[in-house]
Amino acid sequence: MINMISKKTPWSLGVTVSKSTCCVFKVPHTFIGNSYHPSVVSIGPYHHSKPQLMMIEEHKWRYLNYLLRRNPTKTLDDYLESIKLLEKDAREHYSEIIQFESPEFIEMMVLDGCFIIELFRKIKDQKLFEPNDPLATVGWVLPFLYRDFLLLENQIPFIILEKLFEISKMPSEEESSLSLLAMQFFNEAIALRRPHDFICRRSRDLKIWHLLDLVRLSFILEELKRPQSSDTPTHVMHSFSRLRRSGIKLKLNGVIEMPRLTLDEIMGSFLSNCVVFKQFHCDVSKHFTTYATFLDCLVESAKDVGYLRHHNIMDKNLGNDDEVVRFINQMGKGVVIDTNCYLSKLFENVDKNYRSCWNVQRAIFQRKYFDTPWSFISTLAAFVLLSLAIAQTFYTIYAYVHPNDGSPPSK
Repeated sequence: MINMISKKTPWSLGVTVSKSTCCVFKVPHTFIGNSYHPSVVSIGPYHHSKPQLMMIEEHKWRYLNYLLRRNPTKTLDDYLESIKLLEKDAREHYSEIIQFESPEFIEMMVLDGCFIIELFRKIKDQKLFEPNDPLATVGWVLPFLYRDFLLLENQIPFIILEKLFEISKMPSEEESSLSLLAMQFFNEAIALRRPHDFICRRSRDLKIWHLLDLVRLSFILEELKRPQSSDTPTHVMHSFSRLRRSGIKLKLNGVIEMPRLTLDEIMGSFLSNCVVFKQFHCDVSKHFTTYATFLDCLVESAKDVGYLRHHNIMDKNLGNDDEVVRFINQMGKGVVIDTNCYLSKLFENVDKNYRSCWNVQRAIFQRKYFDTPWSFISTLAAFVLLSLAIAQTFYTIYAYVHPNDGSPPSK
């Protein structure tokens, strides 16, 4: 028994998880939802050969064959040998001990990596698609690929992708980078779309672990990387409904100003996986966990979601308002952030404004009597009637107290 204990090695949470290079994690069952598991394609070892994901496997071989025919200067052995040199580093990127033997692991890295890169190229240049390629002609496939390529469990190391891209480069691609090619691919998804010059700038000089990390970093602007300090704990933020009753509105004097969010299946899954990534990797910034906490505080009911949509801040394709509430609350559940985050000043300013009794009372009065044209007209009419009643009462009393005032003098 002692010998068995000494030989027992944990594999589901391996020793590599404590290394800084570990960046691909299995999401525990405590994180509820379908945002963490692939729908159509397996990338990397965690979901390899699962029956429900075999549909795309034959297309991986087809894309690899197309790449080898298009660039005959490199053979399959060239790809396999180049990745073999990176095998040890690649294995250390995974939190679990990978059970595959070396040849099988290397083949999987080459097959999955070349499939990803070739698809990136074909999306950029549609002429590269072979006639009747179902990945191009069947409309529902690409959206699922966008989503599956951005799952934390469904990643291969970026060092593998870069090496394969370098080997497979055509002369016309000498000046291009894999980061930009990947960003152009994900920019085809409506929820992730940004201006072309923006993604060109954001794809430069990034230290990237994998594709999820690449797109995550592209959303973090330089001005947001400077931490802010505040004495106000984040949990004091109230829902939109409560803030509105206190006079705080979106884009009001800059107190709360939010960018537009297209919340669909792709963006919902992307946000969830960015939040989970931070929970596992200590070197990942807090921006997405902070944003998840911010949304979780503001969205308490379907009424809050409707308020976001009314102000064109949220464009949702993730279900009805109640489903959006459940998704946002689930995403922010259990997420802990400190006061030194990029939204610290916002939390502090909103809290100060909310605590102002004058603002609260004034806002309630304005909402009750001046929120709509009809309420304003009825308030104005009531004010006029009240004024007339006061005037009539005044003159009645005045005539009684001074009965001779205004009458002609007696002779």
